[in-house]
This record gives sequence, structure tokens and C-alpha cells, in this order.
Amino acid sequence: MWLKWFPWRFLVRNAAHRRGFLDPVKVLSQLQNFAQPSEVAAPMELLRSGVVLHARGLINSLAIQHNLDWIWPYWVECQYNPRNEAFIPRAFSLTQINLTHRNWTALGVPDSSEFSIVDPRGLVTPCYDGWSLDAWIIPEKGSPLIPSRLAEVSQKLVMEKGLCVITESRLEQLSLQIKAQVIGSSEFPVCQIQVEGLAHQAANLVISLRPYNPEGVSFVHDIALFETRMGWKVNKKDFVRFNIPPERYDFSYYYHGDVYSRVAAILRAQRDDDGVPNPINSTSEEQKEIWCRVGMASAAAVYKLQEGHAREIIISVPLSKNKIEKEFHSDDQPAAQLAWEKSLRRECSLQIPDEHFQFLYEAAIHTMVLHSPKEVYPGPYIYRRFWFRDAAFILNGLLCVGLKDRVRRALDCFRFRQTAQGYFLSQEGEWDSNGEALWIIRQYCEMTGNVPPKEWKESIQKAGKWICKKRLSSDIKFEHAGLLPSGFSAEHLGPNDFYYWDDFWAVAGLKAAAFLCKAYKDNESASHFENEAQELSECLERSLQKSAERLQRPAIPASPYRRLDTGAIGSLAGSYPLRISDAHDKRILGTVDYLMKKCLVKGGFFHDMTHSGINPYLTLHLAQVLLRAGDPRCFDLMTTVANLATSTGQWPEAIHPRTGGGCMGDGQHVWAAAEWVLMIRNCFVREEDNRLILCSGIPRIWIEKNQIISFGPAPTSFGNIQISIKPKGQNILVEWQGQWPKAQEPAIDIQLPGFKAMRIVPGTNSLELTYKADK
Repeated sequence: MWLKWFPWRFLVRNAAHRRGFLDPVKVLSQLQNFAQPSEVAAPMELLRSGVVLHARGLINSLAIQHNLDWIWPYWVECQYNPRNEAFIPRAFSLTQINLTHRNWTALGVPDSSEFSIVDPRGLVTPCYDGWSLDAWIIPEKGSPLIPSRLAEVSQKLVMEKGLCVITESRLEQLSLQIKAQVIGSSEFPVCQIQVEGLAHQAANLVISLRPYNPEGVSFVHDIALFETRMGWKVNKKDFVRFNIPPERYDFSYYYHGDVYSRVAAILRAQRDDDGVPNPINSTSEEQKEIWCRVGMASAAAVYKLQEGHAREIIISVPLSKNKIEKEFHSDDQPAAQLAWEKSLRRECSLQIPDEHFQFLYEAAIHTMVLHSPKEVYPGPYIYRRFWFRDAAFILNGLLCVGLKDRVRRALDCFRFRQTAQGYFLSQEGEWDSNGEALWIIRQYCEMTGNVPPKEWKESIQKAGKWICKKRLSSDIKFEHAGLLPSGFSAEHLGPNDFYYWDDFWAVAGLKAAAFLCKAYKDNESASHFENEAQELSECLERSLQKSAERLQRPAIPASPYRRLDTGAIGSLAGSYPLRISDAHDKRILGTVDYLMKKCLVKGGFFHDMTHSGINPYLTLHLAQVLLRAGDPRCFDLMTTVANLATSTGQWPEAIHPRTGGGCMGDGQHVWAAAEWVLMIRNCFVREEDNRLILCSGIPRIWIEKNQIISFGPAPTSFGNIQISIKPKGQNILVEWQGQWPKAQEPAIDIQLPGFKAMRIVPGTNSLELTYKADK
């Protein structure tokens, strides 16, 4: 207890004044005035990740700006170039982080939590937050081919036998292909990189180990050559193996500069005065290892290219930490392929006459599967951790494409993250998590027809009771009466406040708890939660009415005390995904109207709070609300999001409006991938008021291509359904086949845009619609 009474504030103030600093206690007090009082000023997890991010940014500022003769990753080559539109003046910025090209693509094997990532120029980072491998071609005459310094390259994602990223770059007579994939099993994954170089002149192919990754510097202190000359041991723990030894190895440390400069100088020195190249000597005075106190050691393996002949080098980096000496065999590739085939076996298939949308759908499913080894991760790098919020959307995406077992496995982990009080904790101060966890558990039970497992019962009841206890008194004389307390909520909504986002999720969570308790035949608990949900709904409705009166327009701000701003995007949760509000609720549509008029940049939702970029997943939230309301602008938003995807079919969390690259969050945002899948699914089939709506998001441009369109088998709350749309002369034939485990066919409406909405007669499984060209 003496620590509580110790005069910390006096000592901190006194120490700061003696050193000429501002009083930190006063500054913190002033900062808190910008937010509503809350029991958690800021989540410790968020502060911790922010410290890590800016610690690297501080290291970047010390390492990069006076070493621009190094070969740096693509984002540095752009962001530090005053002639590039990605340039950011550094001025008084203490930290320098990637704010313009936060893009990468994850590679891996299903059910493994080890991911390798590839940046937009083919830089491969095999291990989490580690060093990278790059490839260049250095000719004996002319400019070198360095992918990170090229304005254009070709990069694509191939999904035939798993996940493979192929990056191709060209410069005059030089061409380079980098093919990266992860092979092996989930227990022993191996990052394999195939590098093929071709030069129509004398040149050398260089494979280099780089002390950085797409976020910036990643320390490399020690690089040692294998005795067999077949690779490197990095930092005394990681292994890089080559299938054939190079003609030469080179090393460098920080104070001698980049190994690139050393390699280029040696290659120049090997030429005679008359310009005839000497062969590379692979044995004389070859350095065996390097140690760098700074942590900026670099290395290069140099291979001679014969003029006009391609040369392929295969590099293998084991990702498993428990058997790192494992040798690689020819069956490693089939093992990965089989793992992918098994994981996607029950996938809901899509057939549409839009190759780009189709590719993005398939890439998104692969992304979700890869990032759900057991728990789900919203990203492969800086978001490789768990949040209930992201998990709810990602698991819903997996559920809607039929991967039910994977969802069940992830849900089974939820109770182990629950506190004794019933709080589903992934980050302190976020009051939406219990509602999200209960909602997705209900989604799973409804869409599978399964009764929740008995081992989940206690966790579900505790979660519902936590929401009830967390609510504020409904008797207080404030607009937040009866709602959840002030908190940090969904991070991107602003400072601590009484966010409606939390309350919508709480209502959905209590309704879910009631539904699940009924499934357990615990009618007393079910009734209690239903009553609590009703009472919270009434408090929420009173607060929403007061907010609309204060704003003098039908709209929902982020909280009872905010004006309309981009944070209002969170209040759309009442419509999507929760369907608490009516599809044509005036306040919801008024909010959408404000966001569409004031907050779109280049056709996508631009979020001012934290993200300061175009958000693909939040743009799709807008599209989902418009889809429910029958507004055709939903497809315009979908098209914008599709165009914002990278060539490998990925989206970062937020996108820079000028560069088109990522500017915030993980460079591969799994939540965004889930939203794309959910958007496609809802265009074909969605639940509404105890009925199914079919085809309400199918655009006219697809119909006019006169091709078969199909989707399914798609899980719904009523059972699985297969849907197809076929041209039939001048007409359109809509067919569906349902599997209704409850033995009762649900009400079905067909709302194909451009045609009259139709309620289907029970027992019917097709409908012919007359196509009119003027519609």
C-alpha cells in the first residue's frame, strides 16, 4: 500500500522541471480532457504495439536517411525520393515508418502460424518480423536490375497448388523472376524461393540477405557460411540453403556500407583494362562470416549468368523452430498442396462473368484459411494476434463459404480468453467484444443447425451477464443513460466515448445469449437475457432520438456527444451486420447519405480517424447497408474496392489516396478479405426478416454477358442453398436448390435488380423472368 501513497507525481514533476521538460503529469491530464472519462485510458496492448512500431521508426530514422546509397525496400525507395509522389518530408519527425506502401502478401500452409511475406517488388521476408532476401542482376555494362528501384514490375498470386507469388521485373536486356511459396507440412513449413535470371549480355545474378523487411530495419548481427558453401546461418538460429553453391560469397557490415556496393566494386575490378571480364574466383580469400555490432550485416551470393541463358537458383528457409535442421525432400510440395485441398474441400464456389471479382473472391478465401490456423489473425505481420472484433467478421466469412469445422475450432478457443467476470478480453477498454463473441457463436449455431456444445454453456452465460452488469444505470440524467460505459471501442472511432457501436453489439450479444440459452433449454436464463436486450434497446432508442434532435437531421453519430464525422461509420453496425435496424431505417440511411456525400475519396470511404486512408472494409460496410436498402450504388462501392486491391488480390487496412499503397495497419488485412466474401455472398443470398432474399446484388452488367452465374452451396440460417442464373433466350432463368434441415422451406423473395421483386410459392425451385433491355 505504501506505493499508492508514495509521492510519484511530485517526483516526476520535479525531475521534469529540473531537466527543462514539460510537466508530464499536466500534459497527460490535458490529453485526457479530449476524451470521456473511462476506466481504461487506452488499451495497454495498443500502447505496446505502438511503442514497438515507433521504436522501429526511430531505428529507421537513424539507419536510412544518411545511407541512401544502400538498396532499400520499395517503400523506402519511394518515400525518401523527393521526385516520387510518395515522398514525405522527415523534418521534426522522430520516427520514420512506412506510410505509403504498406503492402505485402502472406504465404504459408493451412494450420501453421508461420507466415512468410512478399512485398510489391518481390522482397521475401521468410520469418516473422525478420530479415529478408532480395535478388538483383548486375551487368558488366549498363544499369543494374534492382526491383525495388523500378517504377513497374509484374506481380501475381497463383493458387493452383497452394499460394505462390511470382514477381517479374525487366530492365533493357535483363529479366528477373522471383517465385516465392511455402511448402512442406504445417509442422515443418519451408519458405522456398525460386530465382531465375536472364541476361542478353555478360551479367551476374545476386541473391542478397537484407537487414530489413517491409516495416524497416530488422537487425542482423551474425551471418556465417556453411562449411559446404551451400548457404548461410543467420543470427545463429536461422538457415538459408541454396540448391547449388554460388561462384562467390560477399559480406559487409554497417560501417563498410551495403554489400551491394562491395559486390559492384568487385565485379568492376575483375575486368581487365581492355574490358574483357575475368572469371569469378570462388575460393581465393573467400570470407566465411561477418559480425556487425550495429545489426546491419548484409551478405550476397553471386552467380554468373551466361549470355542468353536463364539460370535458376532455389533457396530454402525452414520456418519451423522445433526441427530446423530438417532436410527438404521432393514430397514437400505435394504435402502443402494436399493441405490446401483438404482445407478448401467444402468451399462455396462462385461462377460469375467478371474475372477480377472471381479472382478476389478466391484469393480472399485463401487469405482467411491461411490466417485461421486455430485462432484467427487479422493480418500476417503486425496484426498477427487475436481480436474478438476482427474474429467475428472473419469467422462469419468462413462460415458463409461453408468452412464450418474451421469456425468451430476457432470458437472453441474463445472461452480460454474469458476472464472470471465473463469479459471476453482481447484488449482492455473495448466493450464490444462480448457482443461480438456471442453473436458469432449464434451465427455458427444457426447456420450449421448445431446445438452449442455443452462446454460452451458457462462461458455464454457469463458473457451475457457481464454485458448486463457493465451497463450504466438507466436513471442517470444523461444521453448515455443505460448504455455501456465510455471506452476505446473499435480503436478507429476516436478518443474514449460512449460509442453506439458498442451498444449495438451489446444488444445483438444479449439476443444471441437468449437464443443460445434456449438451445440449452435454459428458459429462465433465456428470458432474462431477452428482457435485458429489450431494456438496452429502449435506452439505445431514447439516446438515438436525442442525438437526431441535437443534429436536427435523421442520422446517428459515433456517440451521443459527437457531431457527424467519419466515426459515424461504426453506427451502421445496427444495419450491417446485425440487422437490428430496419433495412430502410431513416437514421441509418441518413448516416449513409452523410458519409457518401462528405467522406468518399476516389469512390471509397476515407476515414479521418487514425487510419487517414481509404478503407476497403469500411467501404464495404457502406455497400452492405445500401444493398439491404435496395440501392444500386452498392455495386459502385464494390467496384471501387475491387480496383483498390493489389495485383495479388489483397487489401491493406487503409490505402493512401495518392500512391494507392497501404498507409495504415497490416499490409494484408484479413478482415477486408472477409468483407469481400460476405459482400459477394449477400449479393446472391441474404437473410432478412425470417426469409431469404435471392440475387438482390447481381448487377445488370453480369446479366448482359449472357453467361451462367452461380453460387453455392451457401450456408444460411435456414440451410444450404445453391443458386444459378441462366440466360434463356430473351429471358432469365433463376434456379435454386435448398437443403432445409428443419423440413420447412423458408419464405424466399427474388429481388434481381431491374426486375419485379417476387415472393416464391413454396415448393418452387425456379423462376423465369422476362428480360427487358430498357430496364
